[in-house]
This record gives sequence, structure tokens and C-alpha cells, in this order.
Amino acid sequence: MLWGKVKERRKTRSVKVGKVIIGGDSPVVVQGMTKTSTENISATLRQIIELEEAGARIVRIALPHMRAVKALSKIRKKVKLALVGDVHFNPELAIAAISEGIDKIRINPGNIGKEGILRIAEAAKGSGVPLRVGVNSGSLKESFLPKLTENKRRNPTQKVAQAMVRSALETVTLLEEDNFQDIIVSLKSPYVLTTILSCQLISQKIPYPLHLGITAAGPPPQGIIRSASGIAILLAQGIGDTIRVSLTGDPVEEVKTAYQILQSLDFIKDRPTLISCPTCGRCQIDLISVVNQVASGIEELKLPLTVAVMGCEVNGPGEAREADIGIACGRKGALLFKKGKVFAKVEERNLAGALLSEVTRWVQEEGRGKK
Repeated sequence: MLWGKVKERRKTRSVKVGKVIIGGDSPVVVQGMTKTSTENISATLRQIIELEEAGARIVRIALPHMRAVKALSKIRKKVKLALVGDVHFNPELAIAAISEGIDKIRINPGNIGKEGILRIAEAAKGSGVPLRVGVNSGSLKESFLPKLTENKRRNPTQKVAQAMVRSALETVTLLEEDNFQDIIVSLKSPYVLTTILSCQLISQKIPYPLHLGITAAGPPPQGIIRSASGIAILLAQGIGDTIRVSLTGDPVEEVKTAYQILQSLDFIKDRPTLISCPTCGRCQIDLISVVNQVASGIEELKLPLTVAVMGCEVNGPGEAREADIGIACGRKGALLFKKGKVFAKVEERNLAGALLSEVTRWVQEEGRGKK
């Protein structure tokens, strides 16, 4: 792979989740997950709506017991978004969720046996519901890592990644022998390099879409950095069809982070990009406040506009000449520029407002141009 260019995504089967297509020629799909008790219907509905508004096209909900499954029927009636049921240990929960209208089931082969998986597949097959074979490094069966478990030492990256692949392949083969092929696969670990290697290995062995993520990545900023490191490397290699960022925090932040990862690799071209300098001793204003105001002001735009906020004459407009529009701040005010050319001066008290006004004008002109 040449650096500076994202490798073409590998060709996979298309799998339909509700009305959303994962894999094939479809764009990478962003997923979210609720963090409410599913049986708390009002709270769960509220969080699903928040995730949908943030851009999630699929939302996963936990189904740890039958109370949660029974709540699903009421949630399903009020939600059009594709819903995934997260099921562990008990195949009966998955089978019941399928009858209640779930769009996909996530199963973990580390805690559901072969017989249970086949029973879930039979129910899913009759309802057109796909299955995600979700392998986590922390829930691998001991039979896959006997020597390492006995030694009671930290499992090396390569051995764990290979074990994760074997676990996934065993389940995929089981499903294929049962004539079930509506499969999505994920291999996740809290360790970035283990996740990367396992996904690289499995991508060479199966034709099914891959769901990417770093499990238990932690709180921001740690979790954001670890998630971005693993997911971006794989996407740049052409691996991955749907992503979910896993943070100890607000699930809306997970979805926003996922989109920022996609945007940073030019997978998304209909959202604004904000560039700003880190500031230094030359900066004479509260640039951080200005940047925060501008970021908030452009967050909802659906336009491939690059906006720059620079702290001094060194960083702007020269270093931001590729921005569509921006501001270079000085001691008593700032210069507004478009495509690297200065066109106006503004006073310090209205820096963010002046820039956002020009952004609004740009958006209006863009809209008129399209008409």
C-alpha cells in the first residue's frame, strides 16, 4: 500500500440489517450502542433517538435477560432504526428477540455452544435475520489457548490473534454447514495490535463483512486514541465494513468519534473539517474559546467545507491556504481569508461570530448554486 492513499476495500458479501446494507459496495456503516437498562423503555428510546440524530445507522441493545427481550417489542414499535440484540450465554434470549422483530443478533462463540448457535441460526434463517459472530479476546474458550492459560502469563499478540481467528472460523464453518451465510464477523481485543492482526488474518480467509472496534478501549481521550489507532489502520488497509467505537462514556461521543475517524480518511465528504493551530507564545488571544465556538457553530453542517482558526500571522493564512475559509488572529483583531487570500479585518470581540457569519454566507451561496 502506498502511503497517502487508502487501499481499496476488500470485496465482501452484502448483508442486510433491517434496511441497512453492510459490505458489498455500501459505504462503511457507523453503529452505536445504548448504555441504558433495556427494560427502562423510555430511557432506552431516548438514547436510541440521540444516537440516530448523531448519525448512527444501527444501534445495538443489550439483552441480558427475558425482561429486556420483552421490552424490545415495545421499543421496536417506536423505532425504525435497525436494531441489534447483544446476546450472551442463553440462546433462548436470541430466539425470543428474533420473534420480537430484532434486525440482527450478535453472538459470542466464547459463551454460547455449538448447539445453541445452530438453534439461533435456524430461527434467524426463517426470519431473514443476520448474525454477527463476535469474538472477544477476553472470552475465548480455554481450549484455544491451553498452554498459555496453564502458564498464567500474558498472552502474546500473535497467539491470541490466531486463537481469535480459529474461534471465528469454527463458528463460521458451523453456520455455513447449516446453509447459513448472512454473517458478519468481528474480532476485538482491548489491545490494538491484537485486534489489528486478528482482523488482517481473518480478512484473508472469509468473504463476509467485518465489524471493527477496539473493545473496552477506556474513557476519552485514551479510548478515542486507541479506537482511532486500530480502526483507522485497518480501514486504510481496505479492511472493515462497519465500525463501532467503544468508550467508557457518552454513547453519542462514540458515534461522533466514529465519523471523525471516517472523515480523517476521506471516507466521508459531506461534513465540515475544522483545522486550528495548537497556539504558542505568539498567540495574543483566547484562541481555545474561539475554536470551541466555531466548532459548535459548524457541527451540524452537511457540507465539505474546511474552516481554519489560526492563532497568529505565522500559522495563517499561509499554513491554512488550503482551507476554504478561515481566520488568522492577531493582537487587536484578525484577518478573514478565503482560499489563502485575505478579504476582511475583524475586531477581537467578534472573532468567532464574524467567521461563522462568513460560513453561513458560504453555505447559502452553495445552496443557491445547487439550485
